[in-house]
Amino acid sequence: MLNGMKVGIVHFMAYPETIGGEGPIVETLRKIAQDDFFDLVEVTWIKDDAASEETRRLLQEAHLEVAYGAQPCLLSQKLDLNAPDEAERKKAIDQVEQCINEAYYLGARALSVLSGKDPGEGGRERAFSHLVTSLTELCAYSAERSSYASRQSSSTGEPMPIILETFDQVPFGKNCLIGPTKEAVRVAEAVKKEHPNFGLMIDLSHLPLLGESTQEALGLAKDHLLHVHIGNCIMKDSSHPAYGDSHPRFGCEGGENDVSELAEFLKVLKEIGYLGRDSRFVSFEVMPMKGESSELVIAGAKRTLQHAWAKVQEGI
Repeated sequence: MLNGMKVGIVHFMAYPETIGGEGPIVETLRKIAQDDFFDLVEVTWIKDDAASEETRRLLQEAHLEVAYGAQPCLLSQKLDLNAPDEAERKKAIDQVEQCINEAYYLGARALSVLSGKDPGEGGRERAFSHLVTSLTELCAYSAERSSYASRQSSSTGEPMPIILETFDQVPFGKNCLIGPTKEAVRVAEAVKKEHPNFGLMIDLSHLPLLGESTQEALGLAKDHLLHVHIGNCIMKDSSHPAYGDSHPRFGCEGGENDVSELAEFLKVLKEIGYLGRDSRFVSFEVMPMKGESSELVIAGAKRTLQHAWAKVQEGI
């Protein structure tokens, strides 16, 4: 933990060999759990029941908080929460409900998703409506799951929040409906009319791809902001191996974000009161490129955060 924030890391990006729900999940999670720099780890689907059980024990033993990212499950299977076809949309909802079940099993504090493909200007309002409907169903499912868990354990835990992460709308990125932060706020306002267990995630890596400034995005999202990611992107060199939304390391040649951009992001988070909350998590989302070491990329991210936070603390 740094003074003023709790630090997390997206496990399945730092160790991309695990993003498909298989591979050395427990072994790589153990490396993160042994590092007391981290207060939170973000995991995704784990296809093997024994590995899932071992992961739960590991997290409990390390006293490490956990969040769940359903984005890989949706992206890898081309599932779309705002699909125009009801059967296709139902497939996406069913998958996320399975993820919610796993997230509760692991003791996750929140679960994040992303919207589906941007259909273009003519289809956005219809897609917006479908997305709100899907997210409303998922928030209700999480509340039901929480109620069941409370009855089983006599606890009075709140429903696990469902968090929508904003992505880009560019063809060389994820090209998602949400998308612009102002549209994400519209989604949040609509869903929260019925379900308070909903919020937004802003990712520093996505802001250059969205063409939004830190001040603009965080200023718009502040009343709904439940989580943030920090990382980098490449958008000027189409020949770069990490071109688009690939989360290369900080300091990467051609990258959009480094110490100065991260310091500005943290400064605005502090100004809007996010870093004053109990749930003030800031998570790295960085992925090694071919030939790079996960451990070195993680170490570099930690240094970048420490330098950036020092600038904020010094008022630079």
